[in-house]
Amino acid sequence: MSEFSIHLEWHRSTTDFDYQSFDRSHLWHLAGGQTVRGSAAPEYSGNSEMSNPEEALLAALSSCHMLTFLSIAALRKLVVDRYEDDPRAELGKNEKGKMMIAQITLRPRVTFGGTVHPDADALLDLHRKAKENCFVGNSLLTRVLLEPRD
Repeated sequence: MSEFSIHLEWHRSTTDFDYQSFDRSHLWHLAGGQTVRGSAAPEYSGNSEMSNPEEALLAALSSCHMLTFLSIAALRKLVVDRYEDDPRAELGKNEKGKMMIAQITLRPRVTFGGTVHPDADALLDLHRKAKENCFVGNSLLTRVLLEPRD
C-alpha cells in the first residue's frame, strides 16, 4: 500500500492567544517542495488570501475524481483533450450536531478529442466508475453528487 505525508507548521505570532484574535495562518509543506499558505476560512477568523482546509478537501476530491476519470477513459481508448470542474462544498451538521462538510457537488466538464466520443449515458457511466474508485471519495462520509456539464 502507498503512504503519504505532509509537514504542517504553525507558530503563535501574536502576544496573546485569544480565540478571537490568534493568527490562524500556517504552512502546508507538500511533496516536491511545494508550500501552501493555509488559514481558516474567513467565516472562522481566517485569512481570505490563503487556502483553507475546506477548499483543500474540495480540491483533493475534485482532483482525485478527475485523475480516476482520466485513467478510466485512457483504458477505454477515449481521448480526453480537456477536463475542468467547478466543485462546491456545503457545510452542515452531522447526526450528532457537529459541523461537517455535508455535501460536495462535482461539476465536471469534459472535452473529448479523437474520433470516438461517448454518448451521454456512457459519459455518466465513466463518472460513476470514477466516483466509485476515487481513493479520496471512498474515504469520506460526506455525500458526493455528480453533475456533469456539457
